[in-house]
Amino acid sequence: MTLRVGYIVGSISSTSINRALARALERLAPAAGIELVEIPIAGLPFYTSDFDADYPAEAVAFKQAIADVDGVVIVTPEYNRSVPGVLKNALDVASRPWGQNSFAGKPTAVIGTSVGQIGTAVAQQHLRSILSFLASPELSQPEAYIWSKPGLITAEGEVTDEATAQFLTDWLTAAAAHIQRYSA
Repeated sequence: MTLRVGYIVGSISSTSINRALARALERLAPAAGIELVEIPIAGLPFYTSDFDADYPAEAVAFKQAIADVDGVVIVTPEYNRSVPGVLKNALDVASRPWGQNSFAGKPTAVIGTSVGQIGTAVAQQHLRSILSFLASPELSQPEAYIWSKPGLITAEGEVTDEATAQFLTDWLTAAAAHIQRYSA
């Protein structure tokens, strides 16, 4: 059985290196036995409790997209040693209204890339803390902090380094096993 896994890119930039990483994961996913489908966040309104009585259509569709997949991969950049505001907003939208947390019990895996050598490690630490609070079972190992060097991943998602491509495939395989454990 092929797992259907949603992915969220924590950047809304069209030139995001994390979007390129997500495309690379999409290309490599079949080798790990999963199908990756994007769950976009750019159109989400900023969360406010004013929505709780009548949730906006974009937010309802986002929550449904999470419900429709076996697990979620979050591909995040690091902004100022944390996650981007748009990603935090998406998590807030998904977790509300009270008692309707879309991430409760939904297995997740976190990955990211940056131009720095520690490749989103601090942002991922913050993200894992948020996901823990949301009761999302997280893939703890292997961790994946990708140092983005020029030409490593093309805009179309081609990984030009064989060792990196193998690492990403192995990471996806581990993520698939994690998601399978919790979605069974």
